[in-house]
Amino acid sequence: MESLFTNEQQKPLADRIRPKQLSDFVGQEKAVGRGSPLREMIERDKLQSVLFFGPPGTGKTTLAHVIANVTGNRFVTVNAVNSGIPELRKLIARAEDDCRCGLFRTIVFIDEIHRFNKAQQDVLLPYVENGTIILIGATTENPFFEINSPLLSRMKVIRLEKLAPQELKEILLRAVRDSENWFGSSFKIDEDALDILADYAAGDARSALNMLEQAEFMLANGNRVVTAETLRNIIGIAMQRYDKKGDQHYDIISAFIKSMRGSDPDAALHYLARMIEGGEELRFIARRIVICAAEDVGLADPMALVIANAAAQVADFVGWPEAQIPLAEAVCYIANAPKSNSTYMGIESARTDVRTRNCGNVPVYLRDASYHGAKLLGHGIGYKYVHSFGGWAEQQYLPDELKDAKYYVPSGNGQDAGVKFKKKMK
Repeated sequence: MESLFTNEQQKPLADRIRPKQLSDFVGQEKAVGRGSPLREMIERDKLQSVLFFGPPGTGKTTLAHVIANVTGNRFVTVNAVNSGIPELRKLIARAEDDCRCGLFRTIVFIDEIHRFNKAQQDVLLPYVENGTIILIGATTENPFFEINSPLLSRMKVIRLEKLAPQELKEILLRAVRDSENWFGSSFKIDEDALDILADYAAGDARSALNMLEQAEFMLANGNRVVTAETLRNIIGIAMQRYDKKGDQHYDIISAFIKSMRGSDPDAALHYLARMIEGGEELRFIARRIVICAAEDVGLADPMALVIANAAAQVADFVGWPEAQIPLAEAVCYIANAPKSNSTYMGIESARTDVRTRNCGNVPVYLRDASYHGAKLLGHGIGYKYVHSFGGWAEQQYLPDELKDAKYYVPSGNGQDAGVKFKKKMK
């Protein structure tokens, strides 16, 4: 028996309803709204090489497909995960042939372009520069760290932001209105479920549409309405409303940091879990953990910063869901560590003086004496090299105007005991 589904029907909903025209594209007004440079280039078919940079589900691939539909150029899709230099050279050779024959230019769309190594990116460089290909890259990573500078300088970086809940609701409603083509006319979604879905998807249209599609699968025949209860069964967890740009965002991160500072690992893990389940950005969480290790543990246990930084790197490397493990390890270590903010208070005090006081000049004997003529200016004369005195020598390092200033005040907690060794001058 033949399947009742066409290949089109077997595609995920997010792919099936992907807009084909700019007028159907929702959100990203700053990047592609009327009057924007990118929109002008697309509508006039004068596209230059561009790089779409933004979180998942914000429209990077969709914009590339819109460009494919509205321009008169040949469009080739490359996935950086499973493509190499031979594939690139093959498509470039065809693009060169098309250019020589005066046919059309070739647009090359590379999804996850950050996964290309330096050699692969370098292959593209001359052909982007001479116009043989128009390159469209898409990445979730910061291109200024992940893309070679020469290639990046020849592309216009277009940053796409997470979609607002209202924009996600519009996309979901379009899918429901068009559902007769996919699910039948009886498929609906109530207002509460729409709000929850738009909020829970956290700016990711693909995620929202995937959950809507799962909801449809769960509903029986007849009057099929997606409700909050339907979504609860799909998500499988209590649907905490976590607005990452609202008050709860700041309240939860504040409670998270204060719980680590207050040496309560249970509370710290609870707020970590709420951020993870709320879809908080991994690097945002990791940055707060690293800052807490430096600010609140500090010299009382210097290993806290080492562990926090290692956890941040590992979490970024492995991604969700495994990233929760190193993050939780760092959170518990920080919560259990002795606390000292002596270095934080020290730099704050020092900066206050720099901003508000006459700090004077560097003492002459501490100034750079490495260049010709420096000693004629007195630089370095009288400087006591501490290793010639057993590791410590009585000497003034601060300018005269600040010679009595005290910025670092050891807390006495853990290892934060200050300088333990001073050899008194005879």
